Amino acid sequence: MIARLAAAAALTLAFPAAAQAPIDFAASAEVRAKVAKMAKAMKPDQGFMASPVVSDGKAVAALEYWRKPGRPAVHPDEAEYAIVVEGAGTLIMGGTLADPEVRRPGLTEGSRIEGGTTHKLAPGDVMLIPAGAPHWFGIDGTHLVLLGIKLPKAP
Repeated sequence: MIARLAAAAALTLAFPAAAQAPIDFAASAEVRAKVAKMAKAMKPDQGFMASPVVSDGKAVAALEYWRKPGRPAVHPDEAEYAIVVEGAGTLIMGGTLADPEVRRPGLTEGSRIEGGTTHKLAPGDVMLIPAGAPHWFGIDGTHLVLLGIKLPKAP
């Protein structure tokens, strides 16, 4: 019980706007309802929101709702698996991150990616972004929703 409470507290810190207790299953209807709730909760000028969906207390699978593209980024010590749930967009991955700035431990952002590979994104697409790989998500249309999980870099 204490471990479960500690995990819930960690999720609260990681996702303060949408904290929930760890769970290991979410039905399709729950995921769709969470996406709709996120869309409704976003402020008009807000470009991004994340909300945990399932967790084993260590790893978290979270929905990422994008209305505006973020900055190109690198997570030096985490790989990221993601599935496109809704919307459309573009992924640029690989290459070199220009003008890198460490924003916080585990996140370096830059001004652009030089020499990356471009992928068009649609619902059902699956991607693996290796630890240390520059990546950027563009938005085609009104939004892009991903279900993602970050995993520690393999030793």
